[in-house]
Amino acid sequence: MYIVIVGAGDIGTPLIEIATKSGNEVVVIERDDERAERASAQYDCLVLNDDATSKETLRDAGVDRADALISTTDQDATNIMVCLLAQELEVPAVVSVVHNPEHMGLFRQIGVNTIENPQRLIAEYLYRAVKRPSIIDFMRIGDEAEVFEITVNPNAAIAGKTLQEANESGLLKGETLIVAIERDTESEPITPRGDTLVREGDLLTVYSAKGATPSVTDIFGHAEDQH
Repeated sequence: MYIVIVGAGDIGTPLIEIATKSGNEVVVIERDDERAERASAQYDCLVLNDDATSKETLRDAGVDRADALISTTDQDATNIMVCLLAQELEVPAVVSVVHNPEHMGLFRQIGVNTIENPQRLIAEYLYRAVKRPSIIDFMRIGDEAEVFEITVNPNAAIAGKTLQEANESGLLKGETLIVAIERDTESEPITPRGDTLVREGDLLTVYSAKGATPSVTDIFGHAEDQH
């Protein structure tokens, strides 16, 4: 892929590293002299020490042939301007970091894929690690829904039941779905079906419309999350 990354700060720098190591053709636009020089020295990419809110700068970065543009600056106003210009120049995929949650609707209104301020996401992960230790990994979808990974404990109500039995007994309601099952004895994740048996020790990927609430995690034998 040909990717244009705007900003080589705390967010942009690890993104540049990931994108270049993955074999993508990367062009970085960074207005700050020191950051631009550092990125140029550390990574195998073209770095333009210029203002990305200029259409001419974006053209110099080759957006006419770019597959994606990702704006990572610490200013929402700058990110919005960059994204609008990228859309005008017909970049197929435009993505931006959003620092102020109040601006999220504006980005969506102009058709930009967004990610919430990563620092806030990290803080939420750290809080979750303490408050809900049973959740191995999670991703929020919308305001409440979450996809998360959780291990089935020996005392879990769902252990030893098929998904159909779990549904019939009311353990799994329509708002909670098991998306995948990882098992030590299997080399590949199991695609759940009605007759799939849930076993102690299984690592489940779960979708919950109401999030990973204690009433949901308790099904998998994690009543300690209620405290």
